Amino acid sequence: MIQRYILFLLLFASTLFGETLTLHEAVQKAIETHPDIKEFALGVKKSQSAIDVARADYLPQVNLSAEYDPTKTYVFPANGVFNTKDDDGYQIGASLKQKIWDFSKTTNQIDAQKEGVDISKLTLSDAKALLAYKVKLQYELMVVQRKAVLVREKDLEAKRALYEQANAFVKHGLKTSADATRFLSAYYFAKDNLAISQASFEKARTRLSLYIGQEVSEDVTLQEGFADAEIHRDTQSVLASSPLLQALKIGVEKSALEYKSIEATHYGSIDAVASYLHQNTLNKYDATVVGVTLNVPLYTGGRTSAYVEQALLNKEISEATLRSKSLALKEEVAALLIDIERYANTIEAKKAQLQAATSTSNLLEARYKEGLATYIEVLDAIALRLDAELGLLSAKYERSSAIHRLEYLEGKVE
Repeated sequence: MIQRYILFLLLFASTLFGETLTLHEAVQKAIETHPDIKEFALGVKKSQSAIDVARADYLPQVNLSAEYDPTKTYVFPANGVFNTKDDDGYQIGASLKQKIWDFSKTTNQIDAQKEGVDISKLTLSDAKALLAYKVKLQYELMVVQRKAVLVREKDLEAKRALYEQANAFVKHGLKTSADATRFLSAYYFAKDNLAISQASFEKARTRLSLYIGQEVSEDVTLQEGFADAEIHRDTQSVLASSPLLQALKIGVEKSALEYKSIEATHYGSIDAVASYLHQNTLNKYDATVVGVTLNVPLYTGGRTSAYVEQALLNKEISEATLRSKSLALKEEVAALLIDIERYANTIEAKKAQLQAATSTSNLLEARYKEGLATYIEVLDAIALRLDAELGLLSAKYERSSAIHRLEYLEGKVE
């Protein structure tokens, strides 16, 4: 009975206060459930199996063959005359082929596939960091829009009160109808802005729900605050940590190994061969072969040369892609570092602006009641206060977003 009572209290408390979702939990749930991460994780396993495929060329290749013919025409000469005979027959055989040397073709291919595994792992790390970045943006956007909704609600209530107050003044002949009409217009404008903030909150909540694979309730308790750490980074340190850039560098090495592997095809291979064949036709006998073969492709219709050319072009493309991406990342990192520093100054300015705007708004509302200020001055002061409050929220979010973007480029998940 007591256990049921405790369970009931817990359920009631969870219903009353709503669920709590921290940023860390949101990121972890997204990584655990998002299909993109599963896709890249499977890509790692696939690249690992490619090593076994390449390594198989250095392992013995054993084949078993068997043939049975219920009827077969055999031809054999006798005294200058060809005679035929129909009879059944069968043969059973086994062959073994072991590669001895192929001028490092297989070795380079194995090394290239190992590089492919490292690329897949780095790509997976980049995908996790990118997903974490997206989750952080939507999570903090929910925080911003929830606060924006509260600000808009207060603004709406303030303008409703001003409109009702203006109506009362008009009835007593202390104000003109223009005052009431202007406050009514401002009230509807504030109502529309509130609806926009509510819609933005719902969009962020929907996106976050899709990222983490579960519904996020409207009254969920979120972790307050934004990323506001001191930045002790430079462009080179960020680029050195970038999993995407590391993957591209390894991609250049992989394409170089593949080029060497395909180029070695020109020289052929030396193989050890052995076979055994038991044949029972008109005559019964066994045949064995043990030896070494050299296979050199003299002419393949230009196929081998075309493969070599493609491999060389892939190598050059990989190098060009690395240079291009490096330049793009340098540009983005430099811009982010500048923005982060700028937003820090903007936040301080917005704080001072909000303090001043709040004092001015309170003063003008009091003066309006005494007939010492116009409704235009009051509305302008409220608009300045609102802009300052929302501007401060926006600046904090933008700086936090820039920090999270920098963390993504470094491959950080948390």
